[in-house]
Amino acid sequence: MASRGRRGGAPAREDEPRREERAEQQAPAPQGPVLTPPPPVDYGAMQTQAHTQAALQAQLEAQALSAACRQEGELEQYLEEKKASQKRPAATF
Repeated sequence: MASRGRRGGAPAREDEPRREERAEQQAPAPQGPVLTPPPPVDYGAMQTQAHTQAALQAQLEAQALSAACRQEGELEQYLEEKKASQKRPAATF
């Protein structure tokens, strides 16, 4: 009776790796560079920075508006003085 492999319940030889071991040995190694995970993001710092930028922007806009109002007020005062001076009779020489 000729034996055809190990199907008949014959034990595997010690020098021959088992099927599971062969599968593990043949698993392909990962290709390409190994990527490290990105650094953690500090969302609290990002939020603080956004609030700071918004506050500085609002402060800059308020200063610009204040300067524009001052200039407008000075312009109105100048125009009123100019109108008043035009109403006065010119001095004759």
